[in-house]
Amino acid sequence: MAKLLPPMGLALFTICAVSTNALALDSRTISQIKKLMPVDQLDQRCDIEAMDRLQADKVISYTFSHPKRTAVHVDADGAVFRRNGNWYRLSYACTTSPDHLSIVAFTFKRGAIIAHKDWTRYYLYP
Repeated sequence: MAKLLPPMGLALFTICAVSTNALALDSRTISQIKKLMPVDQLDQRCDIEAMDRLQADKVISYTFSHPKRTAVHVDADGAVFRRNGNWYRLSYACTTSPDHLSIVAFTFKRGAIIAHKDWTRYYLYP
């Protein structure tokens, strides 16, 4: 069973991994993704795609429930994203290429804003 990256590790990687084009990754991001375990490559690539499409500065795939994965697909029904200092619920389905560098399919549904009073309970931060 795959282990989730610690939140701080995800935060540091995500800061480095923001791409300017949802269809292409820069060489630095590719290099960082290739250093990860395959399941983490999948998660990070899909989180980057979600960040690009939502214009978010952070995506966490496991806040409300654990994502369901195959080798190249993740369903993250309990995800969240942060934009403009607010956290929102998110559900997404993401399929990557076998090397996890290209997005084959991506769909998402934005959810409700998460009240600031609930952030601590869900380990969210400003």
